[in-house]
Amino acid sequence: MKFAGGFEQTAGFTASLSLPGFIAYAVAVIELAGGILSLIGLGTRIVSVLIAIIMLGAIFTVGLKKGFIGGYELDAALLAMAPSLAFTGSGAYSAEGLQKKHSRTAS
Repeated sequence: MKFAGGFEQTAGFTASLSLPGFIAYAVAVIELAGGILSLIGLGTRIVSVLIAIIMLGAIFTVGLKKGFIGGYELDAALLAMAPSLAFTGSGAYSAEGLQKKHSRTAS
């Protein structure tokens, strides 16, 4: 969504919330690169903590004003999932899990 209407529009929206414009770029990078890394299974714990921080920011800056339904229900769901991934990490068949398995057998 951040890239659909042109990224300048997203940066402008972020500025309208009295937040520095660079935050929009940081959030976009974390969401895009972090999503890809999570799918692969690399850096899952770090990415999930960053996503939780982003979701808290989204809920408190925009979501609460709109209400739960149609406002922050997706943000709340992602916020609920993020700590689970932060505590458990990626699974055995993730890139990290396979790397750990390979390093144990090589030793």
